[in-house]
Amino acid sequence: MSGAGAGGGVLGAGSSYQRFVHSALELTRLRTALTPHPSQEKFRFIQPNDDTTVLNALSYSAPKIRMLRSLTVEKKNSVQVLDFAAFSEAEYDLPIFCANAFTTPAQSIVVLDLNPLYDITVDIDYKDKYYRDLMPLVQKYSELLPWGGKITSESLRFFSPIVIWTIFEPTECNHDVLFSALMDYYKVWLQLTDQAAEENDAVKIVRNGEAQHRYLTWRTEKDPGYPLLKRLIGESQAKDLVSGFLFEGVNSLGSKSFLDYFPEYARDDGTVNKKRSMIGKSFETRPWDATGQFNAG
Repeated sequence: MSGAGAGGGVLGAGSSYQRFVHSALELTRLRTALTPHPSQEKFRFIQPNDDTTVLNALSYSAPKIRMLRSLTVEKKNSVQVLDFAAFSEAEYDLPIFCANAFTTPAQSIVVLDLNPLYDITVDIDYKDKYYRDLMPLVQKYSELLPWGGKITSESLRFFSPIVIWTIFEPTECNHDVLFSALMDYYKVWLQLTDQAAEENDAVKIVRNGEAQHRYLTWRTEKDPGYPLLKRLIGESQAKDLVSGFLFEGVNSLGSKSFLDYFPEYARDDGTVNKKRSMIGKSFETRPWDATGQFNAG
């Protein structure tokens, strides 16, 4: 991985993000059979409207995995983006693997998590099932990739106690640490997937599907990368990419709207209030303790 030294500057962070994508796919192929997802054919060769930007979109399905997809953006001497996620079939209540990174010459902004399907401040059984034994993972990286500063309750609603939310200088050393964290978290997600037992209760399967749809509906509406995509490929293609690729399933896994799930965002005229971070207190430090207990302060 090429890059700048301690003085900053764009690091070949795009190449490091590609490195993660390739490594993650290789690791997945060692465990299961990947089949190209239908969305890959449509979006793989999507072209940005300038010659300095490269978009790479890949998506697959596998036993237990409804969709595994990756989007990277490399804009020469400007921004490097990673958006990588993995969603299980509804027969499993697995967390959603989510890795988002946005790098400029000045900083890298990263969110890495196994997003819970259910509210773990209420569903303690779900929290214990998936996160109790994973707390050493975030402790390993919390000093190297420290909490990125103020974040609101709105943004936290789909995060887990092991989330990495961090902002750092894009040096080669820092991106090596990030690559290590990305791989460690993804290996854990694959292990959880290997161990997951198929649910046979139709009610629980429907509940899992709706929980995933709720997440997809939130992300589709609140995706922070949409303005960049809109500039790169135009509004129509950006909307199509968000709903048909990044958060594929939002139009097929359920029929509820954003306001059905989140009525607190309704304006008087029935439209969605687009203002970000409009509800809840802010957290300037990690709001979970070493055991994963949430501290609302």
